[in-house]
Amino acid sequence: MAEKLFTAGHLGDIPIRNRVVMAPLTRMRANDAGVPSDLAPTYYAQRASAGLIIAEATQICELGKGYPATPGIHTAEQVSAWKKVTDAVHAEGGKIVLQLWHVGRISHSSLHPEQGLPVAPSAIKPQGQVYTASWALADYETPRALSLDEIATLKLTYLTAAKNAKAAGFDGIELHAANGYLLDQFLQDGSNQRQDQYGGSIENRCRLVLEILQEIIPVWGSGRVGIRLSPYGTFNDMRDSQAVDLFSYLIDQLNSLQLAYLHLIEPRASSAGGNDDLNEAAPNVSQLFRKLYQGAVILAGGFDRGSAIEAVKHGQADAIAFGRFFISNPDLPKRLEINAALHPYDRATFYGGAAKGYTDYVTL
Repeated sequence: MAEKLFTAGHLGDIPIRNRVVMAPLTRMRANDAGVPSDLAPTYYAQRASAGLIIAEATQICELGKGYPATPGIHTAEQVSAWKKVTDAVHAEGGKIVLQLWHVGRISHSSLHPEQGLPVAPSAIKPQGQVYTASWALADYETPRALSLDEIATLKLTYLTAAKNAKAAGFDGIELHAANGYLLDQFLQDGSNQRQDQYGGSIENRCRLVLEILQEIIPVWGSGRVGIRLSPYGTFNDMRDSQAVDLFSYLIDQLNSLQLAYLHLIEPRASSAGGNDDLNEAAPNVSQLFRKLYQGAVILAGGFDRGSAIEAVKHGQADAIAFGRFFISNPDLPKRLEINAALHPYDRATFYGGAAKGYTDYVTL
């Protein structure tokens, strides 16, 4: 009998051919205008055997950009390029959703010189360094706190991005509220020290995420909208004093929205910021929060074949997202199913460049 990981199902209204999901993977191969590379349709089509592809994080506006050569979904040229990607994936029978991204303070003014400083819920400078527009490393700048008027505009920017993703032919969207980017910055009290209706209490800090979901759900229907969260993740200088209470409240609120899925990152991986070394002492997110959520759950973070099979078999998740090994194994679902050897990935080619390490990995 086939393991459940390799069987068909649904994530909300999205039919999936298996439960091996391609995680959103920043590859930094777009042009200076945020238009996906001409190689992107090939790259994604090669991986269309995934139950679901979650396309790389894609900025909703110029100010939402945090790294050089990342794609956007806010110009007609970007939408047209993404349409080529979705057409290529659909031609192979695949399903693909777009992850809507605003990096907030994890940015640099050189990436959006006309908009000036990065923005955040509060003017708190993150620790660490950022790649500037010239690919040089620089210390993070102190961001500018968003005004209430700007927050109102931000919600409309997400709405436009959701409409643009639909025009580009995606099968749904994922709201990126994880990994220390803007929406996560609003959620967690280490980065949100506002005194208005978007700060202070847990309810107030969750307000923006829930309001944005209410804006974008009518575009797609709730069954084609997912959300990504990273409880206990410390990547991008994140922390919260009441993480269990915060994410328990938010996940309970999500239940009434009947989303396509909740995508949770296990902090054993996200706390390391993508490092290969897993922190097995980190909290187990699926144990803490799976029982609170009534819909479908995708888990990500350091899974291998065995742990993925077990997690789906025992109901910890409905699907498992794989990242690095989907880069180097375009046919990962088949390799996992037949327990074939996995091709090693080349970390040096993860970010930037052209075909090498992008579209030149072989299938079985």
